[in-house]
Amino acid sequence: MIKKPRGTQDFLPPKSEEIAYLEEKAAELFKRYGYGRMITPIFESTDLFTRSIGETTDIVSKEMYTFNDKKGRSLTLRPEGTAPIVRAYIEDPSSFGLLPAKVYYIGQMFRYERPQAGRYREFWQIGVEAIGSSDAVLDAEIIDLLMSYLEEVGLINLDLKINSMGCKNDRAKYSEQLKDYLRSKKADLCKDCRQRVEVNPLRVFDCKNKDCQMSITNAPKIIDYICKDCNGHFEKVKGYLGATSIKYKVESRLVRGFDYYTRTVFEVASSELGAQDALGGGGRYDNLIADYGGDSTPAIGFAFGLERIILARQKQGKSKRPTKLHLWISYIDEESKKEAFKLLLLMRKNNISADMSLDYKNLKAQLRQADKRDVGYSLVIGPDEIASGKYALKDMNTKEQQSLCIDEIVRRMKDEG
Repeated sequence: MIKKPRGTQDFLPPKSEEIAYLEEKAAELFKRYGYGRMITPIFESTDLFTRSIGETTDIVSKEMYTFNDKKGRSLTLRPEGTAPIVRAYIEDPSSFGLLPAKVYYIGQMFRYERPQAGRYREFWQIGVEAIGSSDAVLDAEIIDLLMSYLEEVGLINLDLKINSMGCKNDRAKYSEQLKDYLRSKKADLCKDCRQRVEVNPLRVFDCKNKDCQMSITNAPKIIDYICKDCNGHFEKVKGYLGATSIKYKVESRLVRGFDYYTRTVFEVASSELGAQDALGGGGRYDNLIADYGGDSTPAIGFAFGLERIILARQKQGKSKRPTKLHLWISYIDEESKKEAFKLLLLMRKNNISADMSLDYKNLKAQLRQADKRDVGYSLVIGPDEIASGKYALKDMNTKEQQSLCIDEIVRRMKDEG
């Protein structure tokens, strides 16, 4: 038997309905904020991700799904959504219209990591990007948008952490100080982090190893190394956040997982998810477009995994129930089946969810199907009903039954929507 690859999922109701619900909520909210949907290829040139995410990050060095096409070109299934949008912007800036350009995306991403609760090798991600402004109010807007979405899907007890990564020069100065500190702790670090010290010391902050976390307790803070302009920007961001009801904590260890981040970074977590508690996050990437050869253009964005949101909603008892079928139509004989089918089509054309038994069974068996499917109402069609034009509509919860004509049944179904 052929099985699905490890770290992938098959989605059936109610989980597929949960994903559709979360996508719809995102589309509705993002539209209110002025963001339009963008769709990019599922695979891109490998260089796109090695240059943007960083060659020494775990995602690039260990987790990407990379392959050569028939002409030997290296391609990669997208592990994140920002780089493809940046590539599209550089390729055709005019298509994005007036700046700041505001877009969002929804789709599958791919990373070869160890599958665990809420984390898969193929996963659904929703993200937002705003390109073309360095205004600190945009940072606050993006953070507010993320928190508003999580609130709209019913999540509570969330922890928002923010920090500033400063500019490229700030980061370079800080990296040297951090290297010196970590070299003195090298014996206590895990094998991966001992390598990270020399090539990308900020990635040590991402490590979940307890010894590594203990070792960085007294590490220098990047916020102490940012320049006057970057510090001023961060103070403005906090000021604009003060105009909202959002509660946050400045977290000096927060650096995010990609090398392209500058200035504001942020992350939202739920304590109910355990050690891997992050729901999503993001930050500024003011240099990324220029690094790819485009004009110098500031930008900011965020992303979150839908599986993480679904898991958090389950923990908080907010999971969406399966959509209930409004009406189940049963029939007494083969001749009545034709009328049942005509009525079924009429109900669906009136936006009423309905179904019927496809293989002829006795009436008791058909009504048992209605019970198992948890429908709202059932209706029986036989020769007497066809002759009179009146049908017995049964409320499957109260077991009450009424004799109604077709128009009355349609109105009842619509009223209870």
